[in-house]
Amino acid sequence: MKQPELSRRISLLQATAINMTDMVGIGPFIVLSVVAETMHGPGFLYAWVAGAVLSFIDAMVWSELGATFPKAGGSYNFLKEGFGPKTGKLMSFLFVWQTMIQAPLVIASAAIGFSTYAGYIFPLGFWGTKAVSGGMVLLIVFLLYRNIETIGKISVLLWMGVLVTMAWIIGGGIAHGHFFEPVKHINDGLQLNYTFATALGFASVKTVYSYLGYYNVCHLGGEIRQPEKNIPRSMLISITGITVLYLCMNISVASVLPFDRVAHSPFVVSEFIEVLGGPTAAKVATVLILWVAFASVFSATLGYSRIPYAAAQDGAFFKVFARLHPTKNFPYVSLLFLGAIAFVFSLLFRIKEVIDAILAMRIMIQFIAQAVGLILLSKRKGRNFFKWHMPLYPMPVILAIMIWIGIFISTGLHMMLAGATVTIAGIIVYIIKSRLQKSLL
Repeated sequence: MKQPELSRRISLLQATAINMTDMVGIGPFIVLSVVAETMHGPGFLYAWVAGAVLSFIDAMVWSELGATFPKAGGSYNFLKEGFGPKTGKLMSFLFVWQTMIQAPLVIASAAIGFSTYAGYIFPLGFWGTKAVSGGMVLLIVFLLYRNIETIGKISVLLWMGVLVTMAWIIGGGIAHGHFFEPVKHINDGLQLNYTFATALGFASVKTVYSYLGYYNVCHLGGEIRQPEKNIPRSMLISITGITVLYLCMNISVASVLPFDRVAHSPFVVSEFIEVLGGPTAAKVATVLILWVAFASVFSATLGYSRIPYAAAQDGAFFKVFARLHPTKNFPYVSLLFLGAIAFVFSLLFRIKEVIDAILAMRIMIQFIAQAVGLILLSKRKGRNFFKWHMPLYPMPVILAIMIWIGIFISTGLHMMLAGATVTIAGIIVYIIKSRLQKSLL
């Protein structure tokens, strides 16, 4: 009997839709006010530009690795190949180790944001909010419990909802007639000093969170058609599109609402629509924002479910995660496990706690180590080994490493220590696991 296997059914359009729906989510609607408050003025737009710049630079690293190693699991394969046979096993194990914690945190953060924003329409209370966030995770797992071709079509449908929502928000600001006012005043009161640099660093932690997901297609590498072309293209198209949408959305909101309201409103986009079109329009807009949040969780959960599967299939993780559904050909054990942990996290945490924890946990192993691995692989194999080549190598890689170090520091000492603790715990588990395996031989 033939063993089930992943099939390449995801097109460039579907890959771009998966990336963009993952990137938008509830993040920009919640983070918008936090960034404005942190920057203390119209210069908050610079934080969104900074997030876009980092995303473009880092996408160069992902594009080279994703096009060359188009397999399920993304970073798991990149770290293993980049650091070589011995160190690569440790680094790839650490990536899966932290993924089993931070992936459910990502899913939970969107679910928590969804339930929080739903409070604009329905005052849910503490237990109602928890019930909605937990129920959202369960619904996502249910929808993902099917073959990848169907999921690709669902992703395009959800993506269309994302574009409609953003178009309405941006169109409202343009129709209001003062769309370019925030841009004209972007430098009002701006001083290029340590205070500004510090504020930009803290604000960029939040904007970068809103851009994350541009690499989701790499986790689905084994299911992408013509991966050497479509993986880099989908990432660069996604980042370009989302950058334009984010900047226009922020400008649009700031052109209508006074800055103090932008900086302190928990439902800033809904209130923006309410000013333009009244309470009913605001409620409709809130429903569309919730659609966007739902789409993001759908896309993120899809990508993350492939990581434990890839590691288990490679013999580096528990074998049970290597199982594919016998008829629908997707890693159902991995999906169900991550969904279960995300469900628990959605009941335990608050959105602000989760955002910094996600970044601090990812940066060392996934982003910085992955970039270092690309440099090491280039030295061993030569530049011709790669299926896609970034311009001006190695400058984008070096810049990415430096910026990620800055973002890591900006998450704060508490989160830095938490990320380091998870990594150290992973190293200890890896050593114990390796010794147990040797003793059994």
